[in-house]
Amino acid sequence: MNNERRQLQLHPSDNVAIALEDGVAEGAGTGHKFALRPLRAGEAIIKYGQPIGTATMAIDSGSHVHVHNISAEVASKGSASVSLANEAPAATREQTFDGFRRADGTTGTRNFIGIVSTVNCSATVVRQIDARITPEILQRYPNVDGLCPITHTTGCGMSGSGEGIDLLRRTLGGYIKHPNMAAVLVIGLGCETNDISGLLKSLDLEESEALRTMSIQDAGGTRAAIEAGTSIVKELLSSANQAERSPAPLADISLALQCGGSDSFSGVTANPALGRAADLLVASGGTVILGETPEIYGAEHLLLSRAASPAVATALQERLDWWQQYAAANGASLNNNPSPGNIAGGISTILEKSLGAVMKSGTTPLRAVYNYAEPVDMPGFVFMDSPGYDPCSITGEIASGANMICFTTGRGSVFGAKPAPSLKLATNSAMAARMSDDMDYDCGQVLTGDKTLAEAGTEIFDLIVATASGKKSMSELNGLGDFEFVPWQVGAVL
Repeated sequence: MNNERRQLQLHPSDNVAIALEDGVAEGAGTGHKFALRPLRAGEAIIKYGQPIGTATMAIDSGSHVHVHNISAEVASKGSASVSLANEAPAATREQTFDGFRRADGTTGTRNFIGIVSTVNCSATVVRQIDARITPEILQRYPNVDGLCPITHTTGCGMSGSGEGIDLLRRTLGGYIKHPNMAAVLVIGLGCETNDISGLLKSLDLEESEALRTMSIQDAGGTRAAIEAGTSIVKELLSSANQAERSPAPLADISLALQCGGSDSFSGVTANPALGRAADLLVASGGTVILGETPEIYGAEHLLLSRAASPAVATALQERLDWWQQYAAANGASLNNNPSPGNIAGGISTILEKSLGAVMKSGTTPLRAVYNYAEPVDMPGFVFMDSPGYDPCSITGEIASGANMICFTTGRGSVFGAKPAPSLKLATNSAMAARMSDDMDYDCGQVLTGDKTLAEAGTEIFDLIVATASGKKSMSELNGLGDFEFVPWQVGAVL
């Protein structure tokens, strides 16, 4: 691609192209598709060499192709033989990062003190304790990255057994045990369904110097609990400050992949560039986690073809089948995607969105499929079942052990997520410049020809390693990430 090109055809078999600037085709603004030849009503629309929908009417050559004249229905999915990313690196990279080595053998990329609520009723106390530990106090503990307050809107009004509470406890447990947490204070009200003793028992945990607990009712009420909790956190800060970074293998990096506020350039620049970085991390022994099950719909054949075994392929197909049944039972369809922002950015169907989204995962074999927030215990590329709602999906990936996040965005996301650093990768240079305080890397350089996908992927990989070693992400520099804990709530609210 070069600066003189005004349109982009992604594959020789495509019958649409992307406008790289306004005025290329009537009605098709920057990033939108237009027909490369006359298209018949009922004809498949081909992008990436794959069907992304069907023309609902005859479309003239050069005309805008979008939601007004395309449906998400296709006669058949495309071929899994079409490579949408890169070939896997042939050799591992001999490199380390500077992380916090934990007693259980894991390695943190950050050193936080967690304050975790068991129930919404203790959320205010958690936030008040967090507010009491001022920046001036934290400056006394240079090896501590700060506090990580975890609050949510559930924990009671639910059954004491079953999928709902099991999922909540598993998610909270992933944060309590997370390698980026040096120590944790768990705070409950005292009468909730998700009580402290039940939570710890379900996680096979016991109170210790690094895991403290407190009940507001036992403490004597809100004010007393805030005072007692503040004192406990100050004690934990002193012990956590003794931790220091030391060299660790890249195999200890677990990377969550995410995209949000996508546009039509997501599948052209940021996602395939991130896929190359993901392949480099896998080749170095690390772990890469893809989520958002509803947003692989229409591109699942590309992942199924990469399954390391028939059992892995079956597990992924079972999750997709469950989502289709779940959506139908709630009067919805997986075709209800893309979002309004995606549509404004030029994405017309869920198939088009999914084909771009899958590129984040690179090309290496899919080694396992995990349930939401289930601990990932295998290196390489894996999939974790989750909703397509970004905060909820990333919450599950962090609970599964991700200590780094790469988040691609075309419309512009400001997402941060304590305790894991979140790198924002812009799909286009215009947005990267407009939101420069939020973006960590401009993948729009691929469109201008200033970077190849391989060069961008290598630079993203190097940025992941540097950030894992302590370089602050833009989200961290902006002080973001305190309100992104969004566990997946299932089951009856009673």
